[in-house]
Amino acid sequence: MKRPPDLVEPSHPLHPTQAFRRLPLAARPFVRLDSLAVWESDTRSLPPALGEYRRQLRRFAEEVLLPRRDDGDSNQHGSVQSEVLEAAARAGLLSDLLPRPIGTTPLRRMRHSLVFQQSLKMEELCAACAGLGLLIGAHGLGTMPLILSTDLALLRRELWPLYRANAGGRPRLLAYAITEPGGGSDVEDADGARRYKPGCVARRVPGGYRLNGRKIFISGGDLAHAVTVFGALEGEGMESWTCFLVYHDAPGFSRVRNEIKMGQRASAATELLFEEVFVPDARVVGPLRAGWALNRATLNISRVPVGAIALGIARGAFEAALGFVNRHSLAGRPLIHYQEVQLRLAQMQIDTSAMRGLLWQVSRSWAPTQTQAATVKVFCSDTAVGVCRAAMDLMANHGASYAGAVEKSYRDARLTQIYEGTNQINRLAVVEDQLEAWLALG
Repeated sequence: MKRPPDLVEPSHPLHPTQAFRRLPLAARPFVRLDSLAVWESDTRSLPPALGEYRRQLRRFAEEVLLPRRDDGDSNQHGSVQSEVLEAAARAGLLSDLLPRPIGTTPLRRMRHSLVFQQSLKMEELCAACAGLGLLIGAHGLGTMPLILSTDLALLRRELWPLYRANAGGRPRLLAYAITEPGGGSDVEDADGARRYKPGCVARRVPGGYRLNGRKIFISGGDLAHAVTVFGALEGEGMESWTCFLVYHDAPGFSRVRNEIKMGQRASAATELLFEEVFVPDARVVGPLRAGWALNRATLNISRVPVGAIALGIARGAFEAALGFVNRHSLAGRPLIHYQEVQLRLAQMQIDTSAMRGLLWQVSRSWAPTQTQAATVKVFCSDTAVGVCRAAMDLMANHGASYAGAVEKSYRDARLTQIYEGTNQINRLAVVEDQLEAWLALG
């Protein structure tokens, strides 16, 4: 593509490339020109282990997810799911929360936080397809309560066999079940939980518990080999919430239905039913009545990669729009030669860079605070919707057609404002975390 004729050529004396060369040598370390694409420049800025990982993820996304994006978005995607999960298992993407030899993460990469690793992973996967990315990523959410329990016997007995199967190319997924028909936000907000009457209840019996109730909107629940289920103890409130590990073949466990979703359709949101499901004491995850703490700790970790999902969707929409304006013309001029188009593209790149800057800043911590996690989730998901809207504006009818990647991106981005706590609930999480500090400054 030729350069727009009204922009200064790089060889012109007024172009920064030439102008900076006239600075004294001592001043040159303080100025920098970078003609690389943002993705490449950002990747080179990462520590070597993470930069290599990001490149591996991009190759996987382009080779495995992108060719299956449209099929995965349809309602007939069973074979696509299987193909993607088998490839992800072989690539180590379903057993990467623990280092070798239990998991598949190289020890040198474990110097960096799991949150950072998972955020890089979700951006790259979701830049190709957020639905297939969520299909892979939701497994980590289901796994996190087991890891946070720090129960080595439980990990060896329950997680290690699943990880070995995954590493061998035989997908074994975990799902995370907190939301109930009578309470979605109530199980993600302390004030709501205080008033909520739990619908999923565990009754003590010899050797374990009998679990009864329903969970809804469970990502990956249709394919999960096991589910980390949060339920209250019989006769008690949310303060008694406890995490139970339930396998798919447990008597009394059933998958009721999958929702018809607006976006990210390749990953089902499933309703699960528990009817007198027996859970032995050995499959209680963490101490009794520690479920609320496990849930909040899990969300503080997982909401940051949700921000990365939104970032990946936005980047994918930006790249689709960029390709479009390079290929299409108006009045005999390529669209990218119009200043209004250039300004739109610049704003989209600014927005995605701001998302990534916040995301990477928070991701470097092994333990993001509630405020940090909620901030990333809200800012990235809200901004992603705006970026996708701008991409659709640039592409007009082409962006709104079902066959276009941007129409899908817009639907996919909207979901990131809803799951892992609506953005309103996440704003309340910031209030809950910061109110005492605000009052002290008043």
